[in-house]
Amino acid sequence: MLQKEAEEIAHWKYNGIYSFYDMTADEEDYQEFINEEARGKRAFSVYEGEQLIGFYSIIPVESETVDLGLGLRPDMTGQGIGGPFLQKALEYAQIHYGARSFTLSVATFNERAIRVYENAGFKVVQTFMQPTNGSEYEFVKMRKA
Repeated sequence: MLQKEAEEIAHWKYNGIYSFYDMTADEEDYQEFINEEARGKRAFSVYEGEQLIGFYSIIPVESETVDLGLGLRPDMTGQGIGGPFLQKALEYAQIHYGARSFTLSVATFNERAIRVYENAGFKVVQTFMQPTNGSEYEFVKMRKA
């Protein structure tokens, strides 16, 4: 991910309850995302043609397992493209990281994303509280083997 792409993504604004995912909603997350050194080589920009449409974060956690983070441009959410977007991330991780299993975490209120992940074969393996955005929120950890 190029620095200019990170800065653009970091200022995307989501509507309604999904504003929770605005990078600027949590100063620590924001600083980590826009700092090239902190971001490292784990964040990838996703394009459709010439348009930046999202990003993937891929972090190896154990042999053949990666932890995924996904972000779709706000105006593209809720349009039924989350499944194909996720599938491309899985394929990328398989090819470039040798991943055979995947984990990810998502806020429990984000039922829309949870459905996408379940439809792709992810299962909830843990519920936990995560401090972020100035409070604590319930998340689920999901795994696909």
